[in-house]
Amino acid sequence: MSDVVTGDAVVLGLQPARLPSRALAVLIDLAVVWAVYLLITLGLAVATASLDEAAVMALSIASFLLILVGAPIAVETLSHGRSLGKLACGLRVVRDDGGPIRFRHALVRGAMGVVEILMTFGVVACVSSLVSERGRRLGDVFAGTLVVRERIPAARMLVVPPPPPYLVGRFAGLDLSAVPEPLWLEIRQCLTRARELDAVVGRRLAERLADELVARTGTPPPPGVPAAAYLAGVVAERQARDARRAFGSTGPEATGATGAPGSPGTAWIAGTSEAAGTAGAVGMPAGGSPGAPVASRPAPPVAAPPAVGGPEAAAPATGFAPPA
Repeated sequence: MSDVVTGDAVVLGLQPARLPSRALAVLIDLAVVWAVYLLITLGLAVATASLDEAAVMALSIASFLLILVGAPIAVETLSHGRSLGKLACGLRVVRDDGGPIRFRHALVRGAMGVVEILMTFGVVACVSSLVSERGRRLGDVFAGTLVVRERIPAARMLVVPPPPPYLVGRFAGLDLSAVPEPLWLEIRQCLTRARELDAVVGRRLAERLADELVARTGTPPPPGVPAAAYLAGVVAERQARDARRAFGSTGPEATGATGAPGSPGTAWIAGTSEAAGTAGAVGMPAGGSPGAPVASRPAPPVAAPPAVGGPEAAAPATGFAPPA
């Protein structure tokens, strides 16, 4: 990243473009500009065949200046620093303070580009870009501009390496409440970037962080365990606790139903004779959970069905003896 500072003393995280990407963008621009220049030159040669030599020379110089010099200046001014080649390579020309360029910046860059790129075949531009700390050519130095990269590859997801199998669950009783968040961040960065660090530097950094972690928890690591493995085990334990805290399973739902046992809602009521018999036999309370025995509710009296048969069976009972 560059040290571009705005007028408000804000440091911008801009990545300067280096020589390969800038050279590719210049080649694309030159290919397009020269193709247009050749087509226009051929057209002018056909259209000015009847003119004298001085007029043809004047038109040739004018077309050279307008196409090879004026066209890039106009494109960079109107597009705020993005020519066709820079657009293809993901580059942009900005001011030293990170702002968009204007006509005067594009004019100075275009005028110097004639000398750096066209007259010297790009040798001066390449040498100045290699010497410059931020890859600037002479046109950028005189114009006060900088070519930066707009498309930066997305950062890869850095995953903390898992601890050795013999340390899984080893730190379940460790008190991690006194470990601050900045220390956790340092430990994660140390573990995720261990492969990018020098072996000696990475080991010293892991040992320092392990000592700080021991001072916060009050529990030393097991004997013979490397510092990096100890840090990985503690981080895995903290992640497991966070996962249990965030996604921990709750207890089973209370048993009850509006029409069937086991579904949450109103308690199961033994209303039918089969349910009453089951509830009375098992001795369960109305909520369906085991507890003190509950007296079974007597079944309601059921009227005898009317007899089907002769008149004697069909006669109602009045309490008087029938006449002989």
